Parts: sequence; structure tokens; C-alpha cells
Amino acid sequence: MSEPPRKLPVVFYQTPAGAEVVLDWLRGLEPVDRNIVGQDLMRVQFRWPVGMPLCRPLGGGLWEVRSDLTSNRIARVLFCFVNGRIVALHGFIKKTQKTPDAELKLARKRMDEFE
Repeated sequence: MSEPPRKLPVVFYQTPAGAEVVLDWLRGLEPVDRNIVGQDLMRVQFRWPVGMPLCRPLGGGLWEVRSDLTSNRIARVLFCFVNGRIVALHGFIKKTQKTPDAELKLARKRMDEFE
């Protein structure tokens, strides 16, 4: 008898005021794009550890989920692991080849706040 797939819980970062900024960003996407990002997050939940092309380590415990959206756009959800949970820290539409330092800095700040 095979074991059911292991599922890592996903937790969305909350600001001190209680806003779930990543969840709000996801809700602001078009439904088809929201579905793509959601499916990619689910793949991470059920198939961890996952490597390229879906996930990439960014160093210092920070990871990214890489999603190809409609209209040749690219989305990233930056996350970390805390107590066996995936913590979604920041989501954005990527507009340059290199991930902007400001996006990484914000995710690292949120990671420090969460821990």
C-alpha cells in the first residue's frame, strides 16, 4: 500500500497590521495567471524538494517559485521554510533578467520578521 503524498502547509506572510500581502497580490492577478501560480505553489507543497526550473535557491534560506504567466510574463513567489511550513513572503511580476535587489531585500526583511 502506498503512502499518500506528503503536503507541506503554505502560510502567507502577514504585516504587523494583519494584511496578507502575497495573498492580496495573488488575488489581483487575472484568474488564469492566479491559477498558474497556485498550481506551481501546490507542486512545491506536494513534491518538495523541487529544483529547477520550478524552484531555485536564492541563498540564506530564501527560495523562489518560478511561474510562466500568460502574455510572456514571469511571476516569482519568494518563500522560506519555518517549522516545516512554506512561508510565502513576497510575490511580484519579474520585468528584468536579474531579480531586483529591492525585491530580495523586502523578502529577507519579511523572513527576519517572521522568524
